[in-house]
Amino acid sequence: WLHSGDLGAFDGDGFLTITGRKKEIIITAGGKNIAPKNIEAALKNHPLVSEAVVIGDRRKFLTALVTLDPEAAEAFAKERGLPTGELHELSAIRDAIQKAIDDVNADLARVETVKKFTILARPFSIDTGELTPTLKVKRKIVSKNFEREIEAMYAE
Repeated sequence: WLHSGDLGAFDGDGFLTITGRKKEIIITAGGKNIAPKNIEAALKNHPLVSEAVVIGDRRKFLTALVTLDPEAAEAFAKERGLPTGELHELSAIRDAIQKAIDDVNADLARVETVKKFTILARPFSIDTGELTPTLKVKRKIVSKNFEREIEAMYAE
């Protein structure tokens, strides 16, 4: 018996797979427990997405904060002849990320689906405290630093 704070599942062969951290579980307003790690990992599989943080603790639905991979976003814009200034504001990039979210949502239960998202103007960094030295996202700091963006998603 080992109490590590990790969540896991046993596969058919008896091997344990770590699926997330207990303290990172999101409990929605409806009382559903959701592990955000799997959703975030699926979103990060898209080439434009650098980081994704799912928000929804004590809320009616899930939302996501997304940061762009600068090189991939710039290449995406150049291929389409779009300006490369404010990449997070380009509708083509927003549409591409919306499609990625729709694809991820297709494989999730209804309560686990991401309803809204915001593309952030800057990536998370160690300097602002949003990332650990091992580049893991600090949810509390991200939630605090981007509180205005999060509230805007729930205000509409």
